[in-house]
Amino acid sequence: MGQKYTMEEIVTAAKVSGFIYQGSEIYGGLANSWDYGPLGSQMKKNIKDLWWKNFIQMNPNNLGLDSSILMNPKVWEASGHVGGFSDPLIDCKECKQRFRVDKLIEESTDEDLVVDGWDSKQMIKYLEDHNIVCPVCKNFNYTGIRQFDLMFKTNMGVLEDESSNVYLRPENAQGIFVNFKNIQRTSRKKLPFGVGQIGKSFRNEITPGNFIFRTREFEQMELEFFINPNDPKDWFGFWQEEINKFLIELGIDQNNFRVRKHSDQELAHYASQTIDYEFKFPFGWGELWGLANRGNYDLKQHQDHSNEDLTYRDPQDNSRYLPHVIEPSVGVDRLFLSLLVNGYHKEELEDGQFREVLKLSPKVAPITIAVLPLVKKLSDKALEVFKLLSLEFNVEFDFAGKIGKRYRRYDAIGTPWCLTFDYDSLDDKSVTIRDRDSMEQKRIEIDKLVNYFKDLI
Repeated sequence: MGQKYTMEEIVTAAKVSGFIYQGSEIYGGLANSWDYGPLGSQMKKNIKDLWWKNFIQMNPNNLGLDSSILMNPKVWEASGHVGGFSDPLIDCKECKQRFRVDKLIEESTDEDLVVDGWDSKQMIKYLEDHNIVCPVCKNFNYTGIRQFDLMFKTNMGVLEDESSNVYLRPENAQGIFVNFKNIQRTSRKKLPFGVGQIGKSFRNEITPGNFIFRTREFEQMELEFFINPNDPKDWFGFWQEEINKFLIELGIDQNNFRVRKHSDQELAHYASQTIDYEFKFPFGWGELWGLANRGNYDLKQHQDHSNEDLTYRDPQDNSRYLPHVIEPSVGVDRLFLSLLVNGYHKEELEDGQFREVLKLSPKVAPITIAVLPLVKKLSDKALEVFKLLSLEFNVEFDFAGKIGKRYRRYDAIGTPWCLTFDYDSLDDKSVTIRDRDSMEQKRIEIDKLVNYFKDLI
């Protein structure tokens, strides 16, 4: 199922309504940096809270962590990121533009071609065989391929030399791995158990773009689930099903996402199995959520480099071994973008006019209920309803403009319900509830509102 709205329409709607702003805009901006506005920051929090509730709070096997962004650089040497975390880069000799070769190839064809895992010779040969010219100047005159380091490096302390080098983390997972021993000891958890984390990561991407799909600063929700390698349960299948259920709970149309299994050529050297949940964005299918069986690679690397014993003692038979890891990892920003794309609609009404509506689940919508006094003089009494509901829900109070325009305003930002306090409310102690999607209205008593909305959500 293709998307019928363009990326430009989605971006415009997000900017105009206050979900996302250009970063440092009054200074001309900074390439590919974005600030989440009042609506965007609340929606982002809702997504993270819902993930935490589903993957940490409601799972008796799982725990949470908040590790540091700056870590000892030896962590990244052990993980293979220092010296081994790079993208293939190529330059056009004619116009001097620079490209990621894998993306240049993938974007040149309508095939579901995945170049990840190809070596430089394979990529150059594909460029030549298919005469993939520079997308800017249309010439075929490239430099050779070189590897571009994705790590953001800075210095800690007063001296700027090799001894003071530190890195902004490119992923959250290593913070979990280096704390495995501490977490297992202090929590007294027995396998299987998981450790989840939400936090910022940084990658010096060559070609960031497509709005917030690929940025240099982004937020991840990662879970490392530690298991006995001989555990007969299909934990990979278990977490695949949990991802599937979560995407549906978010309200994402099942026609808009698919599962793609990595080929043997694509698999990371440490992974025995990897799948991607991909979403149908306006620019094509893009990775949304990854699930990988990482084996014991990470714990083994850190054990070897730190000389610390990271093995787990099995209470069943007193054997010691390094646990294996199943990793579901998703980017908050990509999940946010998928919800905007999935929910954005333009609808023609009976009178021939159009309305913009963002069909978001009440669980992630930035504003759950809008309390709207019919006229300004009713504001004091309507404000009492706002105070009642705001104890339980994200509520906004708005008396500016005609009621019809206010309805349209809240449709466009995804508010599931508008509540109108009118003159009759003074007598019957009831209000009118308008549903965003159906636009149907019903009258509800004020003292029943909290339970009414709880049941709906």
